[in-house]
Amino acid sequence: MNQIERIEHFEKIFEETTAAVDNLSAALENYAAVQEKYFELMNYYGGDWLKDYESDEAGDIPKDLKRGVLSQDGVHDLLTKNRELQIKILEIFADILRKG
Repeated sequence: MNQIERIEHFEKIFEETTAAVDNLSAALENYAAVQEKYFELMNYYGGDWLKDYESDEAGDIPKDLKRGVLSQDGVHDLLTKNRELQIKILEIFADILRKG
């Protein structure tokens, strides 16, 4: 690889890495910002959720009300996905720290 090719090669890596770091930074800020709301949702899921779910099953909740939160699978899937993401983040960063 000649000098020009080398500079072009590493410039592409620099640009790609810069974009990835910027995107991850924004995503982590957004993720951190919703954690309090996430814990609020988990408390709801462990508390009044069942009462609301049963009311929905009984037909007491208006049919035009958006109620994805009452889905048995929806909140459970979010909880599972969030936990798997946290583990993945730890694994990725541990690997990066070992290499660095």
